[in-house]
Amino acid sequence: MSRTTNDLENVSNTLNQTVVQLISSVFMLVGSVVMMLSLSVWMTLIVVLTVPFITTITKRITKYTRKYFSAQQKSLGEVNGFVQESISGQRVIKVFGREAKSLEEFREMNERLRAVGLKAQSISGSMGPLMNATRNLTFVIIAAVGGVFTYYDIITIGIIVSFLNYSSQFSQPINQLANQYNLLQSAIAGAERVFEVMEHESEFLDEQATEFDQKIIGDVVFDQVRFGYAPDAPVLKNVSFHAQPGQMIALVGPTGAGKTTIINLLTRFYEIQSGTILIDGKDIRRMSKQFLRKQIGLVLQDAYVFSGTIRENIRYGRMNATDLEVEEAARLANADSFIRKLPKGYDTELKAEGSNLSQGQKQLLTIARAVLASPAILILDEATSSVDTRTEFHIQEAMKALMTGRTSFVIAHRLSTICEADTILVINNGKVVEQGSHEQLLTKQGFYSDLYNNQLTQGYAG
Repeated sequence: MSRTTNDLENVSNTLNQTVVQLISSVFMLVGSVVMMLSLSVWMTLIVVLTVPFITTITKRITKYTRKYFSAQQKSLGEVNGFVQESISGQRVIKVFGREAKSLEEFREMNERLRAVGLKAQSISGSMGPLMNATRNLTFVIIAAVGGVFTYYDIITIGIIVSFLNYSSQFSQPINQLANQYNLLQSAIAGAERVFEVMEHESEFLDEQATEFDQKIIGDVVFDQVRFGYAPDAPVLKNVSFHAQPGQMIALVGPTGAGKTTIINLLTRFYEIQSGTILIDGKDIRRMSKQFLRKQIGLVLQDAYVFSGTIRENIRYGRMNATDLEVEEAARLANADSFIRKLPKGYDTELKAEGSNLSQGQKQLLTIARAVLASPAILILDEATSSVDTRTEFHIQEAMKALMTGRTSFVIAHRLSTICEADTILVINNGKVVEQGSHEQLLTKQGFYSDLYNNQLTQGYAG
């Protein structure tokens, strides 16, 4: 965020000032040189000889200012990031009594910003006085040499007076250009940080992608899929399964087993390292990501809503949906009742990140959003984790209707929510260690049976 606001604004402001100054300085510089040459070539040569000296000073100063401006922008980004993080997590900070420590960390970051900013501005600010001193020195040299030339009747006093005026006009744009070049170092430091982001390869580069006109049925096949976030640390190891159209596939297993990774690969948020993922017999790598994701409805554990009305948030699933379709989706997701109790109903404005709704209410809105999208493949990643038991029951009933005729993938830790799944995939250490229906897996007395019985004993499964 700091790069897209502070750094870009820094580049924009500097360029806006520099471009205008550059054009006017070039015109004044050329005009001054032409007039001085018309008066005296030798005197013009004396003035021009000061340019290498000014260039040397400028290079020496900008060598340091660029380094400090770059450090300043980096420190500013750290401070902004820390402030944003502290505001978002203020409740956690207060609960754990970390106010003093957070304040101390902020002071340290702010002090580093102040220190590098002071160095950058101090060195940058020295450019003006040095340029003025150089201009005054040039003025003295011209006056002295001009006096000698006048004494030997090479030029007249009038020419000296005119030449002093034109030399001042020549020095002024030179000094301005040197100052602008110095200020450009701040813009260059910001631009470098912006280019680092722009040079990252976009995930939407689908060179061999193909658009498919026909609607996806939802036949999903994972064939010997292998993937790791680091090349030498595989998360999924030769995972294979077949989800037939309309089936409900449940993914269960301990935290970190690879359940969410399977979903990320199916939606192509990551690319597989080996193996194949097929949808309706077609390799998903041949499909454009935009086309693929339009066929998939995703409800995550962490519900996210945008600033705007409730109606606009639900309509995010299908932008051309009518008001009646939006309200029908909300009813199917069991969200209609609480929405109508709000002051303005569906036109209630949500604050930043939906802070005026409970976590469960936000989850219901994201479910309604998925309902409205009417996807061929539905993914529920702990979608009912933030709602109470009563609401969960109603959502499950709504989900039964929603999942009818759709291939559904459900990630759940509460095994009671997936007892009716057509196939349960038990994931452990990146492998599918068991698969089958609820009754079949209980009969095997294996890993799934142990998970279920442990939850039943603790009162979570039944």
